[in-house]
Amino acid sequence: MMYPEYRPRRLRRTEALRAMVRETELTPSHLVYPLFIVPGKDVKRPIDAMPGCFQLSVDKALEEAKEVFGLGIPAIMLFGLPEHKDPKGSEAWAQHGVVQKATAALKRDVHGLLVITDVCMCEYTSHGHCGIVSRGDVENDATLESLAKIALSHARAGADMVAPSDMMDGRVEAIREALDENDFSHIPIMSYAVKYASAFYGPFRDAAESTPQFGDRKSYQMDPPNQREALREATLDLEEGADIIMVKPAMSYLDIIHLLRQEFTLPIAAYQVSGEYSMIKAAAMNGWIDESRVVEESLTGIRRAGADVIITYFAKDYAKKYKAG
Repeated sequence: MMYPEYRPRRLRRTEALRAMVRETELTPSHLVYPLFIVPGKDVKRPIDAMPGCFQLSVDKALEEAKEVFGLGIPAIMLFGLPEHKDPKGSEAWAQHGVVQKATAALKRDVHGLLVITDVCMCEYTSHGHCGIVSRGDVENDATLESLAKIALSHARAGADMVAPSDMMDGRVEAIREALDENDFSHIPIMSYAVKYASAFYGPFRDAAESTPQFGDRKSYQMDPPNQREALREATLDLEEGADIIMVKPAMSYLDIIHLLRQEFTLPIAAYQVSGEYSMIKAAAMNGWIDESRVVEESLTGIRRAGADVIITYFAKDYAKKYKAG
């Protein structure tokens, strides 16, 4: 039997050979670790739907962040749960809000760590929606002022980057203008440019206590069947001043990540969301999969699709494995 001159298995024979020709690199430096911040002290409350994740008071978040940074993970992303909620989500931009306190403490005590803050209102509003509600609907333009105030409050607290996740039209421009006009032109915006109305957010909504009290978010988050619309959304955010564009979720939208990678040269982030995390955890806890291998394979797939940055609850687990060699 005649074989072709090129035999692919020759370069798969040993780990050293495989590593030498490996096309996609995945290191802790590509990862961002999300943290949920709550009021109080000495709070480390397990999140039932997300084994291994916790709601943390600022003091406990400092401990977690020091461990994260020590593992070679360069950045964390903060989500806040306020002490009180109201229809306008006013604690989101309070000077002494939970995210503002955590940001200031982290920048003071964990030198070199990048602090990225989620800019949204769903955790802070009594109705659970991502903006100002009037007559049963989220008012787009009325929400922009609030989002700008939130981003500005985070910058004043010391945030290295702000990440608007609300999906209101025009919010990147509103935030960029607010930052620039207040001497924060150096603060980059990581925009949730392509955020789908996904079923994979369920565990997060428990963790962040942000489930809508009525209706859903389909009028402002993207429709999952749409691909070309992702290009339009990303283009709009770039024109308004986004520095990084994000695709969320990651697993079911690898084609979108790849599409944006072909179209744009700026950095692309992808969010491996709570549902993706919880499914892997649940399968591993039942002995159906090898968790460590599946985590590495899933993160590598996101990188291979074109993501430069991955926000993932597995960041610590992967970094520990990477460090151990």
